[in-house]
Amino acid sequence: MGPHWDPSPETPMKLTSIETFTTEDVGFTRVTAEDGTQGWGQVSTYNSDITCTVLHRQVAPHVLGVDTTDLDDLLDLVTEREHKFPGSYLRRALGGLDTAIWDLRGKRAGLPVTALIGGTPGRIRAYASSMKRDITPADEAARLARLSGEKGFTAFKVRAGAEVGRGRDEWPGRTEEIIPVMRRTLPDADLLIDANSCYAPQKAIEIGHMLQDHGFCHFEEPCPYWELDQTKRVADALDIDVTGGEQDCDLTIWRRMIEMRAVDIVQPDILYLGGIARTLRVCRMAGAAGLPVTPHCANLSLVTLFTMHLLRALPNAGKYLEFSIEGPDYYPWQYGLFTTNPFGIEDGHATVPDTPGWGIEIAPDWLAGSAYRISAVD
Repeated sequence: MGPHWDPSPETPMKLTSIETFTTEDVGFTRVTAEDGTQGWGQVSTYNSDITCTVLHRQVAPHVLGVDTTDLDDLLDLVTEREHKFPGSYLRRALGGLDTAIWDLRGKRAGLPVTALIGGTPGRIRAYASSMKRDITPADEAARLARLSGEKGFTAFKVRAGAEVGRGRDEWPGRTEEIIPVMRRTLPDADLLIDANSCYAPQKAIEIGHMLQDHGFCHFEEPCPYWELDQTKRVADALDIDVTGGEQDCDLTIWRRMIEMRAVDIVQPDILYLGGIARTLRVCRMAGAAGLPVTPHCANLSLVTLFTMHLLRALPNAGKYLEFSIEGPDYYPWQYGLFTTNPFGIEDGHATVPDTPGWGIEIAPDWLAGSAYRISAVD
């Protein structure tokens, strides 16, 4: 693959400031370089105000005024300097830095980010991703069938069990009902299902056999995600693709997951993991092991746009882009974020344009209502 940034040695780039604009739900970042060029990025959603505090306090001091040309090394430097804080918040903050730098690079080069990492603009097949468990199987199948007609989706994901449910279902019998209902309603579609860490291996294998009998192709996070040995037991016992990885932000865990083949498809989340550069490392590990990459991107903030650019560049890209179908009743905060909508779906496909960088601008009204903070070179 060609996912390596190859800048001119005559153009080192140092940042003079990092700005954040945040609510509790979502936070955007803007970096400014010495020459005045700027780039937009995003920290991960949820508790984004906390993540932005981490960015200013534990990331900015290590990166301002420092050459960002070798971004992998710079991100490693931050994790080394902050070695007592190895968890998710630091990586979510790194994602805000990394994605803003890629936008800046794209604008400088006059290229979309996908072109910087070896890809091309163009279309990507999407699957319609339901986030709901409080919906009856009949109603779920009916709304997905409507989307098939309206948007042309040919792949769909629903939910099994209860989220981190210790073996419980959302209500008794829901999972056993939704599996055949989906296949009857959408007989020719690719069907995916996500258990969100619900099951112990024996139950997951039982559900997996039911999924196989009804032609499902993707069984996501069947066991508690931190129990890799449990997930591997399920993957080894089933023919259906067992998938996972969205929660994992430690590269050593990713290495172990891939080496032991705990999953058949890897699903990094760009913003949980710490940005494009770190995600590309996981994609290369997966590629060397012959595993496809179908990233997690479960809302219509910039994480889905980042994933679109990534998938267009990966030789081991999975079959589709995750595309959330939930509206303002579920994600009220994801509306009014951008000046134009980057997430149009036609014939079941999203499109990466040829606009430089990420090709978006944050809506001024949204920025005006956010909490603002800046860290700058003294």
